[in-house]
Formats: sequence, structure tokens, C-alpha cells
Amino acid sequence: MKISRTDLADFSYFLAIANHHSFRRAGLDLGVSASALSHSLKGLETRLGVRLLNRTNRSVTLTAAGEELLGKIVE
Repeated sequence: MKISRTDLADFSYFLAIANHHSFRRAGLDLGVSASALSHSLKGLETRLGVRLLNRTNRSVTLTAAGEELLGKIVE
């Protein structure tokens, strides 16, 4: 699998969101808007063909696929 710079950036965004359980807090940590993070994650999910996060107005949780990806990234 070839990994692009975009993928690397999106993986780092995914890690921050997974760590903070919040787009807003991850954005503050990274210096990126929550909207930009959301768009990047949506693109990553589209490229991977799987939903990584369950989003509501009040919470962000990892899906099973998100848990699996997180485990692979942090190994």
C-alpha cells in the first residue's frame, strides 16, 4: 500500500481526534479548525472505504474499524 502525504496528515489528525475524543480539542492542539479536521477525516474514511468515527453533537467515539486502525498506527 502506497501512503501519500495526505494520508500521513490525515492519520495524524485521526490520532489527535482519537486521543482527545473531540474535533474541537484536537483542532486546538493541532492549530487546525474542527471543520478542516472533519473534512480530512471524511476523505480518509472515503479512501479507506470504512467509517472510523461515530460522531454526535456531543461525542466522538471510535468504530471497530477505528479501533483496529488506531492499534495498527500505534504499534
